[in-house]
Amino acid sequence: MKILDIVTLILVIVGGLNWGLWGAFQFDLVAFLLGGNTAALARVVYVLVGLSAVFQAVNLRTLPRRLAAGSHRHAMA
Repeated sequence: MKILDIVTLILVIVGGLNWGLWGAFQFDLVAFLLGGNTAALARVVYVLVGLSAVFQAVNLRTLPRRLAAGSHRHAMA
């Protein structure tokens, strides 16, 4: 997998965990760690999570091909 795939996947997971915590406990982990939900750094993380979700959604149909290409390269090494 490309680095961008991994980074965006991690950010989507962070976003999903954050939404899960919000839904279950009304606790915003990103805001807690980064100084509130209106803090500049927290807003940057929210935007990056959203952009990562768009990236992953747009590239979803190519995922099987990208995964196959990645495992083929590792098998050859």
